[in-house]
This record gives sequence, structure tokens and C-alpha cells, in this order.
Amino acid sequence: MTYGPGLVGALLIGVTAAKTVAFAHNLPLIPVNHMAGHIYAARYVKPIEFPALALLVSGGHTELVYLAEPGKFEIIGETRDDAAGEAYDKIGRVLGINYPAGKEVDRLAHLGEDTFDFPRAMDHDDSFDFSFSGLKSAFINTVHHADQIHETLDRNNLAASFQQAVVDVLADKTVRALQAFPDVHQLILAGGVAANQGLRDRLTTELAAFKNVELVKAPIKLCGDNAAMIGAAAYVSYQQQQFGDATLNAEPGLSFAYRA
Repeated sequence: MTYGPGLVGALLIGVTAAKTVAFAHNLPLIPVNHMAGHIYAARYVKPIEFPALALLVSGGHTELVYLAEPGKFEIIGETRDDAAGEAYDKIGRVLGINYPAGKEVDRLAHLGEDTFDFPRAMDHDDSFDFSFSGLKSAFINTVHHADQIHETLDRNNLAASFQQAVVDVLADKTVRALQAFPDVHQLILAGGVAANQGLRDRLTTELAAFKNVELVKAPIKLCGDNAAMIGAAAYVSYQQQQFGDATLNAEPGLSFAYRA
């Protein structure tokens, strides 16, 4: 059962229902971090070999997570503002695309070219952190300026330019993280944005240079929020005898540990 992170109302309903079922049927209560669920969706492809690195990209999170062993997660890099998926949805609104916009922006991107050269924030700094707010603002300002001077911009090229900027930063940071953690056996791509074909293709290409690192991509049908991924994470917790009790509560701001 997911107890965080997320919207508090939904979490409270889920936690209450799970505690009720567990009590009524004398079943173990297993609290699951929602983001761990995304990562463990990769277990439906093949077993995770530790240590591993996960690129977790969703509407609310963009993180590089080091997995030393089962059930242990350490954030080594995260977004300092907008998550990648959030940026997709916001520029999708400007393009007139219904929420969630990621799939349609990805489709348009494959029809266009990177002609706008949008910024790649923090791409070459020393951290593994991300920033997509500036990219989002540059995109929106470009479209609004064109509207004001009655200039028509190519939607496919806009989508391609935006996606190229996002993928460049995600891929570059991930490659640098793999270089910094040479003990890693697998790179796990997970989260809603992990369904993006442009990102999947780019990481497949980049991983060719890492002979000892295997790319494990969460199945596209399990990239978005789903019960199966929570079950995969719950099974690991069950094996480690990590159970909750009647005092368990929702934690909307729940996070992994940070590497010092």
C-alpha cells in the first residue's frame, strides 16, 4: 500500500482502506514508497542486480537514485524546480495538448527537428541535479512572443527542440553518474516519462559505451502509476519483514535518503 509521496487526500483514503483490510483479514500491512514502486516496476523485466542506479522521471519527480541493496535508496541528484514530466505538461498546455501531454509531445518531436536550441540548464555543472524551469519558461516565452508578432511557429519543431533539451540533460547527467559510480551493474529507467521513446532510445545509445552496465527499462504499460509496481515493491518489503501497524499514516512529502 502506498503511503507517500503524493496528494494527502488520496493517500489517506488508501492507507485507511489498507489498514481496514489488513485488520479484518489478519493480513500484514506493508507500507510502500510510491517512488520505490516506480523503480521496482523494472522487476517485471528481470531481477535487479545490485548495486544499481535508477533514473526516475515523472510528473512530480526527477531523480537519480543509487540502490546499494534491496530496499535501500539514496538520492544522488534531483530537480531543483520543475520535474521533467511537469515541464512536459506545462508546455503541452501552450501547444493545446490535453493533459497528460508527454505522449503527444513525444509523437510531435519525432516529426520535427531541434531548430530552437532551447537552454540545457545545469547540463555541465558538477552536481547530478536537474533544472527544467528555465527551459519551460524559454519555450513559453518563445511561443508567446511569436503570437504577439503574429508569427506561426512549427509545432513539430517546437516539440522536438523541447524534447531534445530535456533528453540531453537527463542523458548527460545519467552518464556522468554512471562514470562516478563504476560499481553499478544496471541502469533502471522508471517513472511516467520513462515511456518517452526519445529518452528510451537515447539511453540505449549511451549505454553502449558501458560494457558492464545493463539498461533495464520499466515496461511502458507500467511506467505510469499502477498497482503492479506497488506490488513489486511490497514483495521486497515483505521479504525483509518490513511491516506497518495501526499507527501508520500518510506522508505526502515522503522521500528517499540523500547521499551525504
